[in-house]
Amino acid sequence: MAKVEVVMPQMGESVMEGTVIEWAKSVGDTVEVDETLLEVATDKVDTEVPSPEAGVLVEVLAEEGDVIEVGKPIAIIETDKDAAGDVSSGGSDEAEETAQEETQEAEAQQETETQEEAPAASSGGGDEGERIEVQMPQMGESVVEATVIGWSKQVGDKVEEDETLLEISTDKVDSEVPSPAAGTLVEIFAEENETIEVGQTIAVIATGEGASASSGSGKPAPKKEEKKETKAEQKQEVQPAAATNGTSGGSEPQRVGSDGRFYSPLVRSIAKEEGISQEELENIDGSGQGGRVSKKDILAYVEDRKAGKVSAPAQQKQAASAGLSKPSSGSKTSDGSISAGQLDVKHSPSGDVEVIKMDRMRKMIAEHMVRSKQTSAHVTTFAEVDVTKMVKWRNANKVKFQEKTGTKLTFTPLFVESIINAMLEFPLINSSVVDDEIHLKKDINFGLAVALGTGGEGGLIVPVIKKAQEKNLVGLANSVSEVAEKARSKKLSPDDLVGGTITLTNYGSVGNLMGTPIINQPQVAIIGTGAIEKRPVVMETDAGDVIAIRHMMYLSMSYDHRIIDGAHGGAFLNRIKEILEDFDTDRTV
Repeated sequence: MAKVEVVMPQMGESVMEGTVIEWAKSVGDTVEVDETLLEVATDKVDTEVPSPEAGVLVEVLAEEGDVIEVGKPIAIIETDKDAAGDVSSGGSDEAEETAQEETQEAEAQQETETQEEAPAASSGGGDEGERIEVQMPQMGESVVEATVIGWSKQVGDKVEEDETLLEISTDKVDSEVPSPAAGTLVEIFAEENETIEVGQTIAVIATGEGASASSGSGKPAPKKEEKKETKAEQKQEVQPAAATNGTSGGSEPQRVGSDGRFYSPLVRSIAKEEGISQEELENIDGSGQGGRVSKKDILAYVEDRKAGKVSAPAQQKQAASAGLSKPSSGSKTSDGSISAGQLDVKHSPSGDVEVIKMDRMRKMIAEHMVRSKQTSAHVTTFAEVDVTKMVKWRNANKVKFQEKTGTKLTFTPLFVESIINAMLEFPLINSSVVDDEIHLKKDINFGLAVALGTGGEGGLIVPVIKKAQEKNLVGLANSVSEVAEKARSKKLSPDDLVGGTITLTNYGSVGNLMGTPIINQPQVAIIGTGAIEKRPVVMETDAGDVIAIRHMMYLSMSYDHRIIDGAHGGAFLNRIKEILEDFDTDRTV
C-alpha cells in the first residue's frame, strides 16, 4: 500500500504555474498508468495530466479554475486498490467491477502478446537480432503529445539508420521522425491522425536478418485508448444512456473540433452518452478558458434539451445569433429556392468548383490571426525610407562577408539590427499585455515570419531568435540563416517557436510595396518591410533641391493601441527610419 502524489507538471522553462480546467476523474475512481486525470492550461499550452501510477484517486487537492504552482501536489493516488475501495460512498462496487474488467483485459492482452511472440521465437531462418522500439520523440519542454501525419514506411519495409519513418505534428511544429537503427519495420502502433503521448512506443524495428513482414501485420497493436473505448461501449450496453430529445445524427465527438476548440475527454464522454454529435457540440457556448465547453456547460445543455428548450442544430442558432429568423420547413419554395429573409448556410455555388480541405497548419494560422484581431486594437503606421546607403554598403561587402563568415548577407539581418537598436530606446515596444498589467521584457526575442513552400502556399511559421540584443551583425546573419533553413526543412523544435517579443515580416520578398501585418500574439507590435525599388526622389543639398535616383522602401508597423499610443508607435517607426537612412557606410565586416 502506497500513496503517490500527482504534482502540477513543468510545461516549459518559462512556465511557473498552471490552471486546472477540468477533472476527468473523481475521488474513488480507479485509474490506470498514463490514464488522463485532469486537464490543465498555461499561457502557452493546454494539456492532459496522466496518472503516474495505477490505483485509486483518493484525494483531489485542486478544484477547477484553481491556479497551482509547478511542482505543487494536485491529487493523491492510492496504489493499493483494496485499501482505497471505501473512499467514495457507494463507489466500491463500481471500482471492483472496473478492476475485474481491467484484470481480464490484462490477461487477454498478455495471452495475445504470448501468441504473437511464439511464432517469432520458433521461426528460425536466421538471426532476428534486436527489437528496437521507436518512441514518440520529445520536441520541446512544453509538448506532451503529437499527431501522426503520415507514415513514409510500411510494415515489412527495410529502413536505414536516420531514414524518415513518419511525419508528426504538434500544436507548434511539424517534424520527421528518423529510424533509430537500420533494420526492418515489423510493427506499427499508431495510425495516421492518431494523437500519441511523448515517450509512447509507435513502432518496432527488427535489426536481425530474419526479420520480415510476418513479424507484424501492419495493423496497430491494441492501445490503452482503444481499451478505454471498448469498456465505455460495454458499459453502455449494460446501462443504456437515458433517452435524449432527438439526437442530431452527426459525427462522433472529436478531440479538436472544426471550430478549433479542444474538447476534454470528460466532455466527449458525456456527449457520446447523451447522443450529442460533434456538430451539436460545437454549437454549445463554452464558459471555460478560450470558450471551451466545460462539464457544467454540457450538462446544462443536456438538461435544456431534455426540457425541450433546445430543438435546433447549429445552423439555426448561428442564423439566430446573426439576427435572422430561424429556417422553418416552409422556408424553401417547391422549386428549392430560398425565401426572402432566409439564409441557407449549406447552399453552395454550382459549377466547376474544387473543394480543398484546410490542413492543420492552415487551421492554426486562421485561428491565431482571428484571435489576434479579437484581442488587440490594431493600428498600422507607414514610413517611406531611403535605404540607399545600406544597399550600397551591402553590395560592396556581401562577397567579403560570405567568405569570412560562411553566411550569405541578406537585408534581413540589417533590418533586424536596426529594429533592435530602436527597441532599446523604446522599451514599451518589447512588452505584452496580461489582463490589466503590462509586462516589459528584458530580452528581445526576435521572431521572423518564414513562408513555407513556393509562394508561401505551404503555410507560415515564425521561428524566434532568442536574446537577439546580444548578437552582432555576424551573429544575427547566422541566426537568420539558421532558423530559415530549419523552418523550410521541418527541423524546428517547439522551443524555437515560443517566447517571441516582436516579429518582422518581409512581404517585399515577393515584390509587395506595403502591407498591414497582423500582430503575433501576445506581442504588441509587428514590423513589415516592403520591396526596395529605385525611384526619383527630391533631395535637399547645399546647392538646392535636386532630383536623384534613390533606393526607396516602405516600412509598416501594426501595433496594439491598448498600450501603444499613436505618437509612441509613430516615433518608434520613425526612429527605425532614421537608423536605416543614417547607415554607417564606414563600418567594417
